[in-house]
Amino acid sequence: MIELTEEQVRALSGPHTSPPRLLNPLTKEAFVLLRVDEYKQLTTAAYDDSPWTREELAAAAWETGERTGWDAGPDDVADDVLGPQ
Repeated sequence: MIELTEEQVRALSGPHTSPPRLLNPLTKEAFVLLRVDEYKQLTTAAYDDSPWTREELAAAAWETGERTGWDAGPDDVADDVLGPQ
C-alpha cells in the first residue's frame, strides 16, 4: 500500500465534484483516486459476463451496420451473422 504525503492529504481534504486525478510523471499516465467504499460499489455492480444471446448479437450487429452505413433490416443481420434459426 502506498501512503499519501502530507501535501496529498491536504489536496484530498478539500471538496471535490469528481474523484482526484493522479499523474505518473514518468509515463504521463493518468489515474483516478477512489475511496475503498466507492471502488467496492463500482466493482460489485451487477456485471453479466454470460454468453450473448442471439438477440444481443443481432442488436450489436445491427448497431454496427447502422454506424457503417449498411441498410439491411434487423432480420437480415441476424441471419447473416448468426445463420438461420
